[in-house]
Amino acid sequence: MKRALEQRLAAVEGFRDPDVTREQYPTPADLAAHVLHTADLQGDLAGTVVDLGTGTGMLALGAALRRPSRVVGIDVDPGALAVARENERRLSPPQSVAWVRGDATRLPLSVGADAVGDVDPTVVMNPPFGAQYGNRHADRRFLAAAADLGGVSWSIHNGGSREFVESFAADEGGAVTHAFAAELDLANRYDFHTAEREALDVEVFRITWAYP
Repeated sequence: MKRALEQRLAAVEGFRDPDVTREQYPTPADLAAHVLHTADLQGDLAGTVVDLGTGTGMLALGAALRRPSRVVGIDVDPGALAVARENERRLSPPQSVAWVRGDATRLPLSVGADAVGDVDPTVVMNPPFGAQYGNRHADRRFLAAAADLGGVSWSIHNGGSREFVESFAADEGGAVTHAFAAELDLANRYDFHTAEREALDVEVFRITWAYP
């Protein structure tokens, strides 16, 4: 099932004009499939799924292929959302995606239980690592948005982030329940990249933000 999901997601087009200040790096199909397959095994993709900073829709569309009750993809970049809509038409998932333009760290709508009548949503996200000047601590802002939504989040972070993520989650009343290392394979997209491709060490975390 994971292999089939990866094959479907390989058709997702990435950023056409990536913005380095927003750290717009695409989530590779193999990593997205692994994260979403693992989330599905935990029962986290049955209800509402929210992709914060969806970009061109890789994680949102992967979730939609698993037939959740609702999928929302939020991004501030209208160009990226236009590509996401094209990707949805290309993949034709069984569940449609509600694409919303807005700041994912200042949610422009309510997507929690009060709005949709089900349990707190599951957040999936590949947030900016906060490595670019002017975008420091962007990963912290995305985690704070996930905490505000409650429920569960799956997020991809720079390697060596575990202590920070665990501490942040604890401060917000949550807990890291799963963590694993992975690689994010990137093509040369910006002027400061010197190699044709680069593999970044990343870590993936599942956090429970709301307790029963």
